[in-house]
Amino acid sequence: MLSRPTKILVIATATLALTSCQTMTKLTNKLPGAKPSATANGGTTKVARNKAKARMGVNEFLWTASLETLDFMPLSTVDSFGGVIITDWYASPQAPNERFKANVYILDTNLRADALKVSIFKQVRNANGWSDASVDADTARTIENSILTRARQLYIAAVDN
Repeated sequence: MLSRPTKILVIATATLALTSCQTMTKLTNKLPGAKPSATANGGTTKVARNKAKARMGVNEFLWTASLETLDFMPLSTVDSFGGVIITDWYASPQAPNERFKANVYILDTNLRADALKVSIFKQVRNANGWSDASVDADTARTIENSILTRARQLYIAAVDN
């Protein structure tokens, strides 16, 4: 049986080690020519899903559907209790001179269209580096619709079981 200070030390050490591994993976994936590993994106998403199940402050179907819809983008901030998902910048290999970032806010515990808010940001690379660019208004709406469709599918599957 460990004493309380020892338990706290063990937990803090484990947390630091896990954080370092995740940070190192993110840094490694940003090296020129590096390809993101399957565990970098998938691992972060799985961690976010497990945290969400442990402490859910928002609709679980919207939450899971949001993570599944954006799982190709690296996650920056994930708060399942507050309903916030913020991705890091993502550049497609087909268009390396433009990159996108997404913010998803789940605003309610009910599965409703107005419980979801998606914002998309775009930057383009020019001679001076990255600069903000306009995003087609339909882009955020399309992603919202994809998330809502997936959330409905998850809900129907849960009800059937």
